[in-house]
Amino acid sequence: MRSYDPDLTPAWKRSAPVPEVPADHDLVVEEVSTGFCGAVIRCEAGTVTLEDRFGKHRVFPMEPRGFLLEGRVVTLVRPSAAAPVRPSRTASGSVAVPGARARVARAGRIYVEGRHDAELVERVWGDDLRIEGVVVEYLEGVDDLPSIVAEFAPAPDARLGVLVDHLVPGSKESRIAAQVTSPDVLVVGHPYIDIWEAVKPSAVGIRAWPAVPRGQDWKTGVCRALGWPSDNTGAVWQAILKRVHSYKDLEPELLGRVEELIDFVTAP
Repeated sequence: MRSYDPDLTPAWKRSAPVPEVPADHDLVVEEVSTGFCGAVIRCEAGTVTLEDRFGKHRVFPMEPRGFLLEGRVVTLVRPSAAAPVRPSRTASGSVAVPGARARVARAGRIYVEGRHDAELVERVWGDDLRIEGVVVEYLEGVDDLPSIVAEFAPAPDARLGVLVDHLVPGSKESRIAAQVTSPDVLVVGHPYIDIWEAVKPSAVGIRAWPAVPRGQDWKTGVCRALGWPSDNTGAVWQAILKRVHSYKDLEPELLGRVEELIDFVTAP
């Protein structure tokens, strides 16, 4: 009797096996037929939901050889319920580097306008900044910027990046920025009166940030309009900050400016 391989497909026609990869939360893959690239946010009933960097969701069947992982064809499978969840992305959306040690601080710095600004940057970009060795400090006010820049003495190997609130044409902030800008000093800003506005309203459960009449303290006016305690804006800010989990909770006008500063300070 002659024995036969149950698979009668000729060997030269058989597809090479590909690895099976659990569709763990935050795993970034590309769907082969559409080229849609995103992070896994849900896996159920033979399908996987991906979210791209712009927040768009797509659902795909977990078919064999259906995805690319770091350029390699893989088959996604449902993850084990006991499998530990390890984020593959930092809060800023960058690729996470598990176990990476903080780099020795660079001579370059990033300055932001106020404690709240610094806390928000740390919450979203903290992991990236530690890997890059970039220290963030805060100004008491943009009026102090010229003296700070003079004392810092920026140089090609010690660049200074500055994030300014409400940097719009014709403003006091724009005039001060023009005074200090140089090849080793980059001043960028967002259009918001205060860094609170850079948090998406949906992240804090409101429809929109209220308009505050000119001449009134903005934070106090916002708290009064929304029925929040206006006698302790610091505590209100901490509640807002807790609702920020990643870059997805921030407005694009802030995201681009912070990324620009990090690139400027870390450029060779």
